[in-house]
This record gives sequence, C-alpha cells and structure tokens, in this order.
Amino acid sequence: MNKLWANILLICCLVVCASAQASTYTKTKYPIVLVHGVFGFDDALGIDYFYRIPFSLSRSGAKVYVAAVSAANSSEVRGEQLLLEVQQILALTGAEKVNLLGHSQGAQTVRYVASVRPDLIASVTSVGGVNWGTPVADIVRNVLPQGSVPESIINSVGNGLASILGWFSGNAGLPQDSVAALEVLTTQGSLAFNAEYPEGIPDTYCGSGDLVASNGVEYFSWSGGRPFTNAFDLLDAPLLATSFAFNEANDGLVSSCSSHLGYVIKNNYRMNHIDEINHIFGIHHLFETDPITLYRRHANRLKNRGL
Repeated sequence: MNKLWANILLICCLVVCASAQASTYTKTKYPIVLVHGVFGFDDALGIDYFYRIPFSLSRSGAKVYVAAVSAANSSEVRGEQLLLEVQQILALTGAEKVNLLGHSQGAQTVRYVASVRPDLIASVTSVGGVNWGTPVADIVRNVLPQGSVPESIINSVGNGLASILGWFSGNAGLPQDSVAALEVLTTQGSLAFNAEYPEGIPDTYCGSGDLVASNGVEYFSWSGGRPFTNAFDLLDAPLLATSFAFNEANDGLVSSCSSHLGYVIKNNYRMNHIDEINHIFGIHHLFETDPITLYRRHANRLKNRGL
C-alpha cells in the first residue's frame, strides 16, 4: 500500500512539474513584438494577422504585443511607427529590450528599428521576409512606370484598401503609400534598403548572415518553400499562380533564398506565404509542422539564449 501511494505521489509530482514547464515554455526575458507585412493588420474584426499565435505564446509565459503600423508604406515609415510602439512597450513593461519578429515586409520594418536603435532590441526574426526583394514586385513595378496614370490609379486603389484595413483594425489614422511599399519590395529597392541597414544580411545571395551582428542584435530567419499546400485553402491557387514569377523555390511571394537573414533556421517548410502566419484560419499542409509550433519553438529558443 505504501508503495502504491509513493507511485501516485511520484506521478502527481511529474504532472505538476510538466505543467509548470509547459506554462513557461515561451517565457522569454524580453517581450515579443510581432509585425505584419504589406496590406496586413494587427487584428481586424477580431481576426489576428498572426492567427492564434499571440494567444499560444502568451499562455506559456511570453509577453506578446502585435504592432499596428501602416498597411502600405515604405519600410522606413513603418519602422518609425514601430519604434514609437517599442518605446511605449518598454515604458509599459519596464523591460530593457524587445524581441522583434516580422513577416513579409515586416522583416524589413523590424530590421530598420534594430539598425537605428539596437540598444532597444534583443533579437530580430524574419519569417518569409522580403530581404532580397521579390520578382512579383519587380513585375508589378515594370508594368506601372513611375509617374504614369496606371501607377496613380493603382496607388489610389491600394491606399483605399490599406485605409479600409486600417479602419477595420482601429488604426484609421496611419498614413498609406502603396507605391512606396511596392518600391522597397522590388529587388532594386530591397538591395538599396540592405545597403542602408545591412545588419544580418548574408554576404551572398542564399547564404547565411551573422547570428550576432555588429550592432549586438541576434538575427534569425525561417520561411516556407511551397506555394500550394492545401486544396481547401482559398489563397493557395493565387499563390501558385504568382509562384510562376520565380525560377527557384518560393512560398508564392518570396523566394526561399530571399528570406535569408542571420541564422537560417530553415527555408523550405511545406508552407506558403500565408501558411507562415497560420492563415487562412490554420489550414496548412497535412504533413508539415503546425505553424504555431514554429513560433513556440522559436520563443523557447530565444528564452534559452537568455533573450
């Protein structure tokens, strides 16, 4: 009987220990700030851009904030908006730094902040980031000559869409400039951005950058490499169509190699550009890791590195 009770007590202790460990699995030293890409939002009508990701990270101990920056604008303008938010988060939490994570154009946005204020940033993570440009933007730029009527029309339409997204997400006052967003996402625009804010960028295309850059910030990246992943996802067909703009592995909007920044965790998950943020509504490849799991693992990685 004593042995039975001892075994029961041992099992209870193991359960309690496992539960305690799970509750702190994503508890990083510094807050995590998630930053959306072009035509993105923090949440609109109750729907997260990073679908269910903030909740999953926070329930295991992380302090998570989702930035509200312009849906369409240059990475510098968005970066200045983000910097103000970072300063507000630091004042609110008393933390010394934050961990920044950006998807798509959000990668450039977080890189900008880390470059101009590295003292406030512990780490930068690029998820499907447009770090070397995308041929999709190149094609659009080529059919919209600078100063042309078509460019003006598309800019007005894009700004209108961005303003609607801003209104639905409670950020109606943010400035929108779709052409500025397009410009920085082209290959030429991205290379010019890299020249100004080079930290974490590999020396060669498809290479790996420094884990710890010259500014003392740690840089990470991961991305998908398959544009079509699930027939039930309504956005897979359009992403499959845009993938024909590439002659290399891509997620439908960004090539796997273009996503490289700092330490490359992996660049060929069976995910497309939307799967990377767990949309649409969590639908993804049946035999690939749940996107939420990737964010949880990364938060734990940052935690174990003292970040």
